[in-house]
Amino acid sequence: TRQTLALFTNPSYFVLLGIPGLEAAHIWISIPFCAMYVIAVWGNFTILLIVRMERSLHAPLYYFLCMLAVNDLVLSTSTLPKMLSIFWFSSREIDFSACLTQMYFIHSFAGMESGILVALSFDRYVAICDPLRYSTILTDSIVAKIGLAVVLRSGLLILPHPFLARSWPYCRTNVIAHTYCEHIAVVKLACADIRSSNYYGLLTALLVRGPDVCFITFSYTQILRTIFSLPTKDARLKTFGTCSSHLCVILAFYIPALFSFLTHRFGHNVPLHFHIIIANMHLLVPPMLNPIVYGVRTKQIRDRLLQVFTHKGTT
Repeated sequence: TRQTLALFTNPSYFVLLGIPGLEAAHIWISIPFCAMYVIAVWGNFTILLIVRMERSLHAPLYYFLCMLAVNDLVLSTSTLPKMLSIFWFSSREIDFSACLTQMYFIHSFAGMESGILVALSFDRYVAICDPLRYSTILTDSIVAKIGLAVVLRSGLLILPHPFLARSWPYCRTNVIAHTYCEHIAVVKLACADIRSSNYYGLLTALLVRGPDVCFITFSYTQILRTIFSLPTKDARLKTFGTCSSHLCVILAFYIPALFSFLTHRFGHNVPLHFHIIIANMHLLVPPMLNPIVYGVRTKQIRDRLLQVFTHKGTT
């Protein structure tokens, strides 16, 4: 009817279903998700605190790690609190503007994460392939410019997403079969030709992830060539150890991201609940793993952390 059409053309809110088909298991699913979020918040705040306290860690690598920690805190907080309110309290409604804001934060900070991983790859490339020029190449000014470029690139490229989504008429339904306002899940509800949103989504994925993956691959090809040219096995292992944590973080971010992207666009036979769980893991696993991997694998952070705990234990 005309009245119903008017109601949904500009809906005042959307309804997030959570994980359709697994409603009965929402409470059980919330337990590992909540645990991952707690670890992510605690771990990333710990990294920020240790780098701030320890003057010897005021160096480019640790500045990039702090950027990653802040990014991970925002990325996980953009989705988890609302998701838990769906699972625990059946609080499924989300304001239309809040939904578009969440969409922007999720996609822009996921893009920034990719950019920070490129910055960390560049740091490892210079440290291993051109160590004598490390301090002259990666000055505080260059680190700040790289950080600003990462934020502006992703922030500006993703900006059209919510504006395009806001421009569509929504006359079918306001129910989103997801745990958060994922871009495609929202625009699919529009009763209009959404090809411009689809094409722009693909374009941003290609402009952000494409060059990033190419640069990381190039960096690590050069890094591995340098490592294998070292004279002794011990030297090779020690040098590889300095970048192995970064490799783990890259794989933890890109593998679920690639899987989520492909299943969303091409995996029509993949069950919806499986896709939604993978999409959530993509946003939760890296923020949880990053501080653990860097905390365990980076000697300076590990030593400082042990120092804090042993000092507390003796007082």
